[in-house]
Amino acid sequence: MKISNFDHFVLTVNNIQDSLDFYNGILGMEKITFNKGDIKRYAVKFGHSKINFHEVGNEFEPKAKVPTPGSADFCLVTSTPINDVVKEIKSKGCDIIQGPVEKSGAYGKIISVYLRDPDDNLVEISNY
Repeated sequence: MKISNFDHFVLTVNNIQDSLDFYNGILGMEKITFNKGDIKRYAVKFGHSKINFHEVGNEFEPKAKVPTPGSADFCLVTSTPINDVVKEIKSKGCDIIQGPVEKSGAYGKIISVYLRDPDDNLVEISNY
């Protein structure tokens, strides 16, 4: 087996609307809805991937063994120069907790900034 990339991941969140507002309003991802049977689901889409949201206590099966808001730590790659990313994030009233700083990505050296989403997940935004 050879895995090529990921399609989506799920974040367990305290409030779906707060998460949609952050990922759309701060990070510019597209809000989407889709159905699982007759239940409406919520996500954000970016590039060829998406993030699905499960509201804590109302998760969908199957789910993580211990779904917990604020337990994620992930890196998103942008083609936007990192200094422009910093300006945009700050202009939207969001705090950068670290960076720009040099890190190691899947393909080599990256420059990253770190921020927190409404559930305190650690979101790293980087470019090569």
